[in-house]
Amino acid sequence: MATKNSLPKFTVPSLDATTGAEVAAILQQRLHALNDLALTLKHVHWNVVGPHFMSVHEMIDPQVDVVREYVDEIAERIATLGVSVKGTPGSIVADRSWDDYSIGRADAIAHLGALDVVYQGVIADHRKAADDTEETDPVTNDMLIGHLHQIELFHWFIRAHLENAGGALATAGDVHETEGAADGAKAAAKGAA
Repeated sequence: MATKNSLPKFTVPSLDATTGAEVAAILQQRLHALNDLALTLKHVHWNVVGPHFMSVHEMIDPQVDVVREYVDEIAERIATLGVSVKGTPGSIVADRSWDDYSIGRADAIAHLGALDVVYQGVIADHRKAADDTEETDPVTNDMLIGHLHQIELFHWFIRAHLENAGGALATAGDVHETEGAADGAKAAAKGAA
């Protein structure tokens, strides 16, 4: 909740300063999450190995590019709402509610298993942010919904590598990226992924 001293001096027409600050706070969390996602995707791009190296390596960079565009859109919306954007690495670490990505150099399918779990969290939180802005700021809501289309498509690209011909997902039920990495690696070892 914004305090009187932390309220912006201005915001967009039709929103009051308190609402503008509340929407900006929601967007700030999305900014941190997407900055973190872009860095995590580059980390995977640099650390992926194994038989699926090239396909995964090349699949990741376009995702990074789009996520970085979304980061810029969100930052500019926060500024439009009259609030200072926090885009430093320290602010990401201080404000995030998730653990740092912990998988280093690993097989492509292990990384994809971990990314499946990462994307699940990003998508769930992005959907909540869209829901939380639906009534108060349709412009922000529309932007977040637009992001979801592409982010969910990228998630499908990841999951397609983890699904067997019967439709079972190697990472079903996993809630931490280390579980996803382990289950992805097991599926790859069995030849199911």
